[in-house]
Amino acid sequence: MKEAIRVTNVTKSYNLYNKPIDRLKESLSIFRHKSYHHDFKALNNLSFEVEKGECFGIIGTNGSGKSTILKMITGVLTPTSGKIEVDGKISALLELGAGFNMEYTGIENIYMNGMVLGYKKDEVEKMIPLIEKFADIGDFIYQPVKVYSSGMFARLAFAVAIHVQPDILIVDEALSVGDIFFQAKCYKKFEEFKQLGKTILFVTHDMTSVLKYCDRVMLLNKGDFISCGKPKDVINIYKKILANSYHPELKKKVSRKVKSNLWKSRLALNPNPQIYGNGAAEIVDFGIFDDSGELTNSIYQDTMINIKMQVRFNETTFHPIFAWKLKTDKGMEVIGTNTLYEEIDLEKVDAGSLYVVTFHFELPLVANQYLLDLGVTRYEGDDLIVLCRNHEITTIDVLTDKRSVGLVNPHCTIEIEKE
Repeated sequence: MKEAIRVTNVTKSYNLYNKPIDRLKESLSIFRHKSYHHDFKALNNLSFEVEKGECFGIIGTNGSGKSTILKMITGVLTPTSGKIEVDGKISALLELGAGFNMEYTGIENIYMNGMVLGYKKDEVEKMIPLIEKFADIGDFIYQPVKVYSSGMFARLAFAVAIHVQPDILIVDEALSVGDIFFQAKCYKKFEEFKQLGKTILFVTHDMTSVLKYCDRVMLLNKGDFISCGKPKDVINIYKKILANSYHPELKKKVSRKVKSNLWKSRLALNPNPQIYGNGAAEIVDFGIFDDSGELTNSIYQDTMINIKMQVRFNETTFHPIFAWKLKTDKGMEVIGTNTLYEEIDLEKVDAGSLYVVTFHFELPLVANQYLLDLGVTRYEGDDLIVLCRNHEITTIDVLTDKRSVGLVNPHCTIEIEKE
């Protein structure tokens, strides 16, 4: 077999019961064979192949079947039907804590994991200094892992996974709890693995990591295969799924006929937003559109973006100010503007009027997830009056395959000359 992993027509079904007693009724229905359950397909007739030496990403919304297929590849779950073939030794980080005994120390867990993979005690002993150095958790490695923070656990788990010399490394969101320096070290190890001809199967919600490190990406949705190919092409389809605008059975021109009052219903929204103001105006709808006009929460770095908001005025208002800003998850304001700064003035708007305001600009930020604030205000003398403010109403995910530090893409040109 030339592939590292081959999945052929795999289906995983579960019996779901409406009430706990239905399970008992079905087990007792020996002669009538009456069914009290309905089938739920976590995966439906899935087929794909992973080439040796490639970093293969799997993306999709929660419940799409990503973790299910990883567990079947590693043997934790058994397919209901279909076939899975694996060529090589697997090391997997399926979830925080998987494969570790919480009562054992870090050292004891290293021995246990190594021996489960077929290594002798003296072979594991040779790995321990490398694992200790990479994990960098100090004397905690001699403490029971039940006292570890999530970050310590991730460090040790990843250090063990990469130093047991696997042919195939499987990672399922396990790196999201580590700090930025540890994540950088892990991704550097990813690249070393690829150069050594190792195979990486990578499940994550971080689309920037997918763009940077994956050779190919597969998209799943509700257990079904949607697409597989180059990261950017597949992510573009995923963006449509997130915005509820993926309708392959419809023509594109039909699927994009969307009324403005559906904009926000198709975005990922804050479930507990802070919306406040004096009620003189109301932001009744808003949307984020990429450079192709698609409604989405994800925008590629240095591409055009349109932030639209639809505002209804409940009272006659003089000189309203329309504003937006993006912030980090720690509340640091990164970028934003308003119609006052841009010297755009509506002298008077009548009660009952409806306006759509569009902010059109090129997004210069580095890859990250940013919180979006929208607002309508005005001044009474020196006092700023908030008519309506939507605080941290949604997010904008900036995607790029470029590396940089800070918050803004420096667009740096570098020249090196030998004197």
